[in-house]
Amino acid sequence: MTTYHHAPRRSSRLRLVGAALTALVLAATGTATQAMAAQDTTQQPQSSKTPPPPVPTLAWSDCQGGFECANADVPLDYREPQGRTITLAVVRKKAADQTKRKGTLFMQPGGPGNSGVDFVRNNHAGLPAALRDSFDVFGYDVRGVGRSSALTCFDDARYTKAVTDAKGVPGPDAFGPALREAAEFNQACQDNAGELLPYVGTEYVARDIDLLRQALGEEQLTYYGRSFGSYIGTVYAALFPKRVRALTLDGAYDPYKYANRPYAYDSAQYLALDGSMSRFLDWCAADQAICGFGDGDPRGAFEKLKSDLDANPVTTASGGKANGYTLVYRLMFNINEGKVIWPSLGAALRKAQLRDNTSFLLRPPSPASFDFLGPNVVVECVDKDYPKSLRKLRRNVTANAKAAPLLGPAMAFGPPTYDHQHATACVQWPAEKASRYDGSFRARGSAPILVLGTTGDPDTPYQDAVALSRQLDNASLLTFDAEGHTAFGRSACATDAVINYLVDLKVPASGTTCTDETQPPSSTPKVAPPGTTLGELRNGVNERVDRIGDVS
Repeated sequence: MTTYHHAPRRSSRLRLVGAALTALVLAATGTATQAMAAQDTTQQPQSSKTPPPPVPTLAWSDCQGGFECANADVPLDYREPQGRTITLAVVRKKAADQTKRKGTLFMQPGGPGNSGVDFVRNNHAGLPAALRDSFDVFGYDVRGVGRSSALTCFDDARYTKAVTDAKGVPGPDAFGPALREAAEFNQACQDNAGELLPYVGTEYVARDIDLLRQALGEEQLTYYGRSFGSYIGTVYAALFPKRVRALTLDGAYDPYKYANRPYAYDSAQYLALDGSMSRFLDWCAADQAICGFGDGDPRGAFEKLKSDLDANPVTTASGGKANGYTLVYRLMFNINEGKVIWPSLGAALRKAQLRDNTSFLLRPPSPASFDFLGPNVVVECVDKDYPKSLRKLRRNVTANAKAAPLLGPAMAFGPPTYDHQHATACVQWPAEKASRYDGSFRARGSAPILVLGTTGDPDTPYQDAVALSRQLDNASLLTFDAEGHTAFGRSACATDAVINYLVDLKVPASGTTCTDETQPPSSTPKVAPPGTTLGELRNGVNERVDRIGDVS
C-alpha cells in the first residue's frame, strides 16, 4: 500500500526510472493508445520526429481518510522524452457519487515549494460541497518538492545559521556578506541536488500536468491554482490552450515580468508587502485599544523593536534565538491573512516588545520551513532571467530596501529564503535552465480563464492580476477589494464565482468586484472566523501549511 500522510524529511536523491521499465509498464497495462494520443495534444520541445513521452500509469492504493495515492513516472528532461524519468507523488479523493461527477479538479498550491499532496489532504474537507460533489479532487508534489525527489541545498544546520545571523536592520555593508552567502547556497545546491536543478522549472511542471491529465483520462483540464500555482496554470494554458476546460488563477502573477523582467517584478512585490504592513500600522495608530502595540507611535515602536531584537535576541523555548530578522520573516507570511489577523498581529508585537517568547512572531524558521524555502529559491532561479551584472544587482536590492523601509531591508540583504531574497542567488545561479519558460503567455484559443486579484495583496500585487488578464487571449478578471493574499475561501462572493465557473463554466463579467472582507474583530480571536485561516494561530507549529479558508 502506498501511504502518504506527512511530508518526509528531505532527500537529495532522485527517484529515476529507466525508459525500458516504463515501456514495459505501458505495454503491460494497455496505455499505448494514450501515448499515441499525447502526440497530438502535447507541444514537445524536441524534434517532431521524436516519439512523445509515455503517459504514466497510476496504480492507486488507499492512503487513509478516503484518499488514494499513487506514483507517476514522467520524463526528467522533456528534450529526451524516452529517457530517464522522475517519480511524482499524486493523491486524489473521488466524488462520493461517481455518476454525477464532471471530471477531475487539479488543485495547485502556492510556493514554489508547497506540497500539492498535503494541499489536497489538508483542504478537501473545507472545500465547498459543490466542488467535492462535482469532481474527483487531485493534487501532486511537483518535481523537486515533498515526496517527488525533494531537493536540498543548505542542510538544516547551515540554514539555521543563515537565518540566525541575519538582521532585521542590516548595516550599510550588508551587500557583500549577502552576496557571499548566496554563492554558498548555490554551491550547496550544486553539491546536493545538481542532477535535478536544470529540470525543476515551470515549463516542465506544466508538461507534467498534461501527462497527469491524460493518465487520469481527462480530455481537458479543470484547475484551481493559487499564488505560484497561478503561474503554473498560466504556463499550462500557454503550452496547451485547447486543453483548458476551466482554469482559475487566484493571486495571479504577471507572467512576463516574473520570467523576463525579474527586477521589475521584485520591485512591485517589495512595495506590496510594505504597503500592507504600512496599512496595518496605520490601523494600529487609529485603534490603539484593539491593536495594543505602539503606545501612540506604532511605526516608531516597530523600528525600535527590530533594532532591539537584533541587539539582544530573545531565547526561544527550544533554545534558539529570535531577532529582528525573525520578526520580519514571520510578518511577511502572517500579513497575508488580511484584516482579520490585525488584532492578533498587534498582540504578538506587544508580546515581542515584552520579550515574551510565546509570540508567534518570535518563532525562527525551522527545518519544516527549510523544506519549503530551498525549492522556493531554486525554482525561481530557474524560471527567472536575471541580468548577470553584480552592479545592477546591488543597485536594485539597495533600491528595494530603501523603497520598502519597514520589511524591505531584512529581505533585500537576508539569506536566500522567500521570494524577496532570491536575487542575490539567482544572479549568480550556475545551473542550466532547461525547464524555463519565457513566453508567450497569450494562450490563444483557450476556453475562458478566470483570474482573481486582491487589491491589498502583500504577496502577489493586484496589478499582476490585471496584467495577466490583459496578456491572456481570453480571460475574465474578478477583483477582491481587501487586504491579504488570494480571494477564494476568504470571500464568499469570490468563492461563489469560482464554484459557478469550475462546475458550470459560468464566467463572471470581467470587472466584477467583491467587497466582503472580514473586518478586524474587536479582540484577538481564539479560533479562526469563517472564511479565514489565521495563519500561525490556526496552524500552530506548522511552518508553511497552505490552507484555503472554509466559507461553505
